[in-house]
Amino acid sequence: MLKRSITVLARWDSEAGVWSASSDDVYGLAAEATTLDELVKVLDVLVPELVQLNGIQDGSDVPELPICVMAETLSRVRIAQA
Repeated sequence: MLKRSITVLARWDSEAGVWSASSDDVYGLAAEATTLDELVKVLDVLVPELVQLNGIQDGSDVPELPICVMAETLSRVRIAQA
């Protein structure tokens, strides 16, 4: 099955102080890093390895596969009471 791109969801875990990554497109993908930039560097290594192991490209001669990293974080703000 030839994929056109890989979508990765990156979530901030405030308790652990790390970004974690998962993807429905790449079976077995689980990665963590302290910054989003570091996480992308980890993904640049992990995703090609998992794509090959999972047979996502099926011998395709496509030299590159885009990775779309979607970052999700939660922030809370105080609302002044009138």
